[in-house]
Amino acid sequence: MQLVSSDPRSFAAVLPSGTSVQNEENMSKITVLIVEDYRPLAETLEYQLQRAGYEVFRAADGREAIRLAKLQLPDVIFLDVDLPILNGVDVCKQLRANPATKDTLILMLSALGEESDQVVGFAVGADDYVVKPVESYKVLLQRLKALLRRREPVVEDADQVSHHDVMIDRRRFVASIGDTQLKLTKSEFQLLETLIRQPGRAFGRAELVDAALGEDTMVLERTIDVHVRALRKKMGDAADLIETVRGVGYRFRE
Repeated sequence: MQLVSSDPRSFAAVLPSGTSVQNEENMSKITVLIVEDYRPLAETLEYQLQRAGYEVFRAADGREAIRLAKLQLPDVIFLDVDLPILNGVDVCKQLRANPATKDTLILMLSALGEESDQVVGFAVGADDYVVKPVESYKVLLQRLKALLRRREPVVEDADQVSHHDVMIDRRRFVASIGDTQLKLTKSEFQLLETLIRQPGRAFGRAELVDAALGEDTMVLERTIDVHVRALRKKMGDAADLIETVRGVGYRFRE
């Protein structure tokens, strides 16, 4: 389960000699749990993350991963899929079902790169899915930073959200793109608000049905596709900001 095809130590040599990625603002407060049973890779990841200023914990199997996640409450989990005792998919399911870890950011690392494998990962709650081998440590670090940005609030206050020139104001029930106000139904407004508040996150259709139509609404999950088409049509040239995540649902472009 190597992350690179050659000696895993080469993964640590991606940065030029003398390069430092330390002193990132507030980075020392961010904790990462690495769940990986291939020891050379786990040690390399640990070294690089610590070098960047993250606090790191390690687990080598699924059962230990769940125990440490509950004990340490990390900000992010790097989760291998092919784990002993309990595989990564089942670990992810259990973490999402636990109130203490249900919102923890999870980045799956896997040699399983088929679309169906990635769909399963997102369906059980992964926030991102990286297929091994990845290009470099720099790429993986950027994926981690992108995950952390998703957790940051994108609003100036609780009522107003603005991203990519799209703005919604919950208090006034107003949505606009630039200077153009959109005429949205209540369901379309709630759909847009759900997506834009967490740009980059892939929402399942069931989640969006609950957000846009209400948890007590009895409709097919595919009904949300109709609402998304209507919303995109009203957004005009900005329609591609709502991206389709095949086999999962939708997300607002990061």
